[in-house]
Amino acid sequence: MTSDDDKNASHPKRNRRVPRRGEQGADTTAIQRSEKPGIRARQAAAKMLAAVIDRKTSLDGMLDANNGNPVYRELNEADRALVRAILNSALRQLPRIEAIIGSLLQNPLPAGARALDHVLTVAAAQILYLDIPDHSAVDLAVEQAQIDPRNRRFASLVNAVLRRMSREKQELIETVGAKIPAIPAWFHKRLVAYYGAEEAARIADALLTPAAIDLTVKSDAEGWAGKLNGRLLPTGSVRLAAFSGAVPTLEGFEDGEWWVQDAAAALPARLFGSLDGKRVVDLCAAPGGKTAQLIQAGADVTALDQSASRLKRLQGNLARLGLNAVTQEINMADFRTDELFDAALLDAPCSSTGTIRRHPDVLWTKGPEDIEKLAALQEKLLRHALTLVKPGGVVVFSNCSLDKREGEEVVERVLANGGCERVAIDPADWPGLEVAITPLGEFRTTPAMIAPEDGYAGGLDGFYAVILRRNA
Repeated sequence: MTSDDDKNASHPKRNRRVPRRGEQGADTTAIQRSEKPGIRARQAAAKMLAAVIDRKTSLDGMLDANNGNPVYRELNEADRALVRAILNSALRQLPRIEAIIGSLLQNPLPAGARALDHVLTVAAAQILYLDIPDHSAVDLAVEQAQIDPRNRRFASLVNAVLRRMSREKQELIETVGAKIPAIPAWFHKRLVAYYGAEEAARIADALLTPAAIDLTVKSDAEGWAGKLNGRLLPTGSVRLAAFSGAVPTLEGFEDGEWWVQDAAAALPARLFGSLDGKRVVDLCAAPGGKTAQLIQAGADVTALDQSASRLKRLQGNLARLGLNAVTQEINMADFRTDELFDAALLDAPCSSTGTIRRHPDVLWTKGPEDIEKLAALQEKLLRHALTLVKPGGVVVFSNCSLDKREGEEVVERVLANGGCERVAIDPADWPGLEVAITPLGEFRTTPAMIAPEDGYAGGLDGFYAVILRRNA
């Protein structure tokens, strides 16, 4: 017996209507299709996936509700949520999805069939990793193929491959997908080189779990953990339990009692300790979480950022928190001062590979060549940061990369030239985070750290942080 889905998938002329003579668009070739519910969301997902994979376009920008990709902006909120879920799953599991699709093809797809590849990937993400009816994912993928002139001749192939995937999905996940890391080969190789095969596997697995919402509070973290049903972390942050509401609706937001900041991102500013009466420059300050921490620690803060829009966001965040800083729109490499600072925070631009749980597109928009360029930039910025503090002053250098080329290796080159020394972090000062402090006394967190507990997610962003003191 043939199901209705099978019938629709195998008859491309169903749901088509030829315009009557005299109607707009009527001619001998014009054919209109009645639009199937959900098709636009799948088309948007495939188009945006192509932008990430083929053109290295940032997903965050495309998902902006006001200025993002036009095909995304025209969707209703339910469809936007579906697109986000599809893209996040597809990008997190892409190597495995590609391997599973490949195992079901008798011959590889033609080199020019990238659009078809993205249609299959979007459908596979739904079938393999999302709670969406398989028949819907298959039917809409076939519809996508039939609508697109580039893919129309492959509609039967799409139908056959996805129906088999639906029937055999658990076996395919276990026998094909589970055999390979869910991260691209170039990045897996680097993780193994830096962390060893066992730890690299733990990090790769941790990257598949979406990040929790962590809060940095002005005071009484334990009290706010109780009020918000949160978990107090060793970092001093409050981690929320699974949360699907709007953050601004939570108690304390309007009063500026806390701000959202990953627990690992909260560590660099804490390394200064008390800053009462100290002048501190935050060199790459937006969106302002670390700036707020420095102010809370007692510092007189000058906050720099080269982006006017990001600086405006920082100013808005500080206003909500009731905090004040001197702000300046400038590339920190061009910043000079007649009066040297007591301390500087340089949270440097980086590949952001430590934030993949939140930004799964990073590994597909960045590559080894980007890491090399960013490492060179970080070294330049760090050397300049040291010139902005007094002799005996300190610079905390940090970034959210898991790649040691951007962290430890940058610092070693700067130390080799003299002019500064490393100030070792004492593990005894960080109970519960001892594992994150290296033998040299630097912070190195990974997404595999902090175990889940009692309904609270585990993990941290991958972060590197070190304290350097300028010599006289």
